[in-house]
Amino acid sequence: MPSALPLGEPAPADGALPGWALSGLGERPFGVYLHVPFCRVRCGYCDFNTYTVPELGGHGATLDSYADAALAEIELATRALGSGPDPVPAVQTVFVGGGTPTMLPPGDLVRMLRGIDRAWGLAPDAEITTEANPDTITPEVAQQLAAGGFTRVSLGMQSAVPHVLRTLDRTHDPANVATAVAAVRAAGMQVSLDLIYGTPGESLADWEASLRAVTDLAPDHVSAYALVVEQGTKLAAQVRRGEVPAPDDDDEADKYELADEVLSGAGYGWYEISNWATGPDARCRHNVGYWAGGNWWGIGPGAHSHIGGVRFWNVKHPAPYADRLASGASPAAGRERLSPAQRHDERVLLESRLVEGLDLAVLPAQGRAEVAGLIAGGLLDGAAALRGRGVLTLRGRLLADTVVHRLLAGS
Repeated sequence: MPSALPLGEPAPADGALPGWALSGLGERPFGVYLHVPFCRVRCGYCDFNTYTVPELGGHGATLDSYADAALAEIELATRALGSGPDPVPAVQTVFVGGGTPTMLPPGDLVRMLRGIDRAWGLAPDAEITTEANPDTITPEVAQQLAAGGFTRVSLGMQSAVPHVLRTLDRTHDPANVATAVAAVRAAGMQVSLDLIYGTPGESLADWEASLRAVTDLAPDHVSAYALVVEQGTKLAAQVRRGEVPAPDDDDEADKYELADEVLSGAGYGWYEISNWATGPDARCRHNVGYWAGGNWWGIGPGAHSHIGGVRFWNVKHPAPYADRLASGASPAAGRERLSPAQRHDERVLLESRLVEGLDLAVLPAQGRAEVAGLIAGGLLDGAAALRGRGVLTLRGRLLADTVVHRLLAGS
């Protein structure tokens, strides 16, 4: 089952935002996240807000009507953001995620992108990404996406090993990953591959095989995430019943270190704990916007947004999402106003994950006092600290939560 929405105050029915949140919109990058909540099957580990077509039963925002519902929310967002004192900057990044966005026809994905362009304008160098299952990318689909303005495709590879994919309930043919990568490249777009490590039954040799398969394909970008057993998922039930073992922290640490070794050896540099790229131009600028505290509007069921210190989120199910928009109401289910202390803590949490590190000057005195001990413990880079930046070492990346906890000691 999809994870629960957070608690918060009710969101206004018209989608209006406080004037103070709209002040200075141009001071930070602005991005758009567009959630497509459809999947052919539900993977056993996944708690994302996704639905199979039979689960929806033809109600609400269906495959055929989804683009129209999303365009209606874009119109509502245009009104909400346009009521402030400052103009909305051109959109720097668009990320279409899911689910499997490429279950929609390429024409619908392009139509939604054009709606975003009409609303706010796309920056000349805008990064436009869609996620995709490798089985859904053909040369024709890739060409249509590129012609429509997409610049990047993120393929859900997860593993190159068949028995690992079966445990994860992934249905794609591993051989189709290479075919999809070739199609994306031929269309002139960048390609990213997503991996998961720590799956029950995955050996270190299995994980290395997946990493070698990735470097052989030479994508522009690689994401590698440790498997997390989320409550309410099929995998959580299997672990609870003892059918499969829970992921092991030491095993996942070994696999992270191997990932960094293999990817670094192949010319990839880490720029965020779980992300590597061939160079700065290949980084996912949309995600960097999240980590750097940017503004973004999330379109779609369950999508989250952040504008000027206000975080809000939409109703989860596609049926009430579509119904609210059809009646002219906002699909937002709730929101929260972040206090200065919350924004500070989030800055420390997120910026410390980046290769550029955290500006240590933003820490209170007690937090700065922890830096020497973190350097001595091999968790922060000493040379970077002399330049005023808190940059994680490899060991620090493995213990990032500990580092953040100590840096926030005085907050």
